[in-house]
Amino acid sequence: MNKTIIGKKVGMTQIFDETGMVIPVTVIEAGPCTVTQVKTVETDGYNSIQLGYGEVKEKRVNKPLKGHFQKSKLALKKHLREFRTDDLADVKVGDEIKLDVFEAGDKIDVQGTSKGKGFQGVIKRHGQSRGPMGHGSMYHRRPGSMGSTSTPGRVFKGKKLPGHMGCVTVTIQNLDVVRVDTDKNVLLIKGSVPGPKGAILKIKKTVKSAK
Repeated sequence: MNKTIIGKKVGMTQIFDETGMVIPVTVIEAGPCTVTQVKTVETDGYNSIQLGYGEVKEKRVNKPLKGHFQKSKLALKKHLREFRTDDLADVKVGDEIKLDVFEAGDKIDVQGTSKGKGFQGVIKRHGQSRGPMGHGSMYHRRPGSMGSTSTPGRVFKGKKLPGHMGCVTVTIQNLDVVRVDTDKNVLLIKGSVPGPKGAILKIKKTVKSAK
């Protein structure tokens, strides 16, 4: 069974378990998804399945993507995501994957795009400490020394400097599935996941077991 699905982050809340303990959970509206393509080693060099999620108007889809769906004779989908897998048995284009592939207690990995925070300095971006705040120090939130002048005469790659922060692909591993509501297509996951409300997420069975 391919435990993979695409979902949309709704937000965070908290629930109580049988012992009365509070559990912070992320609410995700997941599936149903349609298998839009199956890739194999023979045809593409690796095994994977492509899933489509969400409805979209035809005028909002470009011609190459329309051709992709017409080839498979499927309805247009707003979001496409690919999942690497070696389990391609009984998987074919047009199959529908619903939330019932998951159950409470499963360990999953969630991948999404983190919140963008714009251009930030080294204190917020890299967690560096500030300088003295006295007026005479003239060194409060600056990035620090760039190196010597004549040798090497340049800034080495990888130096932690101000720049664009966030808006990168982030994967959170070994999250616990707390509750699965197949009637409402809602998944409750313990803890936080990347991205703002409304973010599209890739959810799959974890690739690493928790220690």
